[in-house]
Amino acid sequence: MRMLIQIVLIAGVLYVVARLFRSRGARAQAIRRVGLLLFAAFAVISILFPDVWNRIAALVGVGRGTDMVLYALVVAFLSSSVTSYLRFREVETRYTRLARRLALDEVARVDSPPSAAPVDPVPEDDEADGPP
Repeated sequence: MRMLIQIVLIAGVLYVVARLFRSRGARAQAIRRVGLLLFAAFAVISILFPDVWNRIAALVGVGRGTDMVLYALVVAFLSSSVTSYLRFREVETRYTRLARRLALDEVARVDSPPSAAPVDPVPEDDEADGPP
């Protein structure tokens, strides 16, 4: 029976990782929010009825309810970490694209004919004014 819970937990971890790596957009965000609500609801139930973890642990073959809580929190932490990593990577990609766009716009502005009105009224050379 102990092997069963190990297989279920490993499958759960792999499912969370696979799901988070391939899902983006509004649907994925909605699933994460529903998951968070379910987690919060189960936390409240756990507080009101602490024996529920012992029953769940006995059903899946884990010795104690505290061990079952630990396993559940490991999966939740992994899910949160992967989600945060993906969001951070997406923000980095956006900043990179923005920096490239600004650089290209700057080159286009510098290469434009002298008759064009300057876009940026701030002088480019701050040192010309002298020390502050």
